[in-house]
This record gives sequence, C-alpha cells and structure tokens, in this order.
Amino acid sequence: MNQSAMRGALEAVLMVVDEPVPATELAVALDLPVDGVTAALEALRDEYADPAAPRGFELREVDGGWRIYSSRLFADVVGRFVVDGQSSRLSQAALETLAVVAYRQPVTRGQVSQIRGVNVDSVIKTLAARGLVTEVGEHSGAVLFGTSTEFLERMGLSSLDDLPPLAPYLPDLADIDGEGR
Repeated sequence: MNQSAMRGALEAVLMVVDEPVPATELAVALDLPVDGVTAALEALRDEYADPAAPRGFELREVDGGWRIYSSRLFADVVGRFVVDGQSSRLSQAALETLAVVAYRQPVTRGQVSQIRGVNVDSVIKTLAARGLVTEVGEHSGAVLFGTSTEFLERMGLSSLDDLPPLAPYLPDLADIDGEGR
C-alpha cells in the first residue's frame, strides 16, 4: 500500500471509531508495520494542526490511542451548535433508533444496527447527548443501551409498560444475534 492510500485508509477508519484506537490495532487492520502507521498518524496530526490552514478537526493521541476530534479552535461554534440542536426535532433515523432501543432494551449498538439495517453509531450518540438513551450495562464487552428517565418524561410515560404494543412486530434479539436458528 502506498503512502497516500495508507493515509486515506487511516482517515477512513478514524472517522468511524468511537474511542481512541492504538496504532497497533490500526496496523493490524491495514496489514502494515506499526512503525509506518505511527509515522503516518503523526504526519496526519501535524498536517491537520497547520496554523496556516486551520481545519475543523484534529487528530489526537489520547491514552495510547488515536482518534479524530473537532478542533479546539472551534469549540465555541460546536458548543452553540450542540446546544441549539437540543431543541430541534429528532430525525426519522433517530426516531426509529429510539423506538428499537425503547422496545428491545437493554440492547447493544450492534443489535440496533442489525434491526435497522444501517449503522446507528452517530444516531446513538445524538440520542445519548440529548439524554434520551443511556448506557445501562455491558454484555460480552459491548455496551448495553436503554431509555432514560428523560425519555419517559418527554414521551409522557410513567414507565415502559405504557409503551404501545409494538414489540411483537420486531425481530427477537436471539434471531438478530444468530442464536435463534
């Protein structure tokens, strides 16, 4: 893999990670030597940090792992956007994801993705930022999500038992995990 392709592959992976990823894991994913991946990460970090061409994102090494973050230079803009977004309506994708979490909780992000047929990482983050879903545990290393008290309050429900009967139309989690066959 040439240098340009390696940089592109690193950027693509770093755009989808939720937590910092060690260079060793990135090297395994790209089937490249750790030294080369580390050098490429450092070069990308330096390129993104060029004060002559400020970008809205930066590459940081945090606790031994690498991840793309929004730039500290624009923290005030991002903060306003996030706060303003709190009062906006939920997208169709967010509503569908919230329904799956509400009816199938506790549920992993992967299970929700399988039910919806699309990646729900950013939608889950949005719902968590709005206080509608929360981490409720862990199963086999995966975070389990459930709805929050805020969800119940906004929906006018006293408990999850007040949800309309929709669960029978959703696939069983055992079928989603491949265990039900």
